[in-house]
Amino acid sequence: MASLISLSKVTKTYRLDGGVEVQALRGIDLKIKEKEFVSIIGPSGSGKSTLMHIIGILDSPSTGLVELEGKNVGKLPEEKLAELRNKHIGFVFQAFNLLPRTSALDNVELPLIYSGVSATERIRRAEEALKIVGLAERMNHTPAQLSGGQQQRVAIARALITKPSLILADEPTGNLDSKAGDEIVSLLKELNAKGNTIVLVTHELEIAKKAKRIVQMKDGVIISDKKI
Repeated sequence: MASLISLSKVTKTYRLDGGVEVQALRGIDLKIKEKEFVSIIGPSGSGKSTLMHIIGILDSPSTGLVELEGKNVGKLPEEKLAELRNKHIGFVFQAFNLLPRTSALDNVELPLIYSGVSATERIRRAEEALKIVGLAERMNHTPAQLSGGQQQRVAIARALITKPSLILADEPTGNLDSKAGDEIVSLLKELNAKGNTIVLVTHELEIAKKAKRIVQMKDGVIISDKKI
């Protein structure tokens, strides 16, 4: 099976105030195939968040090659990168990032507004996505009327609505209790079983073990990459 994401000899160096340089990634080689469920784990400062930003085309490497579906994305202009992110990558963040005064349905359809999709089709697809995550009865509720786990389900539905090649989940259980967190990971497993490629970034080993492959990071390098 072809690689969906391919990183070769990727480094990332940040320049801090005073000219101090911090090397966040040190020669990363990583391939993620279609339909995989991969967790990336490591302590704070390990480079996992930087790696997530590189995989999600939210940041560019200092050196090295990054390919999405075989296409070199390193030299593309920001406008093209934004288009690729919108079409190919669904993001799920720890903080949910929902509009507080907007219904679940309206939150989910937001990514399609910038894609020129008609209002009727946006609503249809948003309803479908909310049904997939088990919130068919809560479509018209605002985030304040939903539990944390339900809010994260809305965020996952929003990530699904563009039918992306990859769902990138950054600490999706970080703001949830253990029961709600387990439910969210179970939902991600269900989506993976249906063919969605999932990359889950976490610092919790028990969460990482729910994936089919664990990539462990430390000090900007991959120290372990094994299938479960």
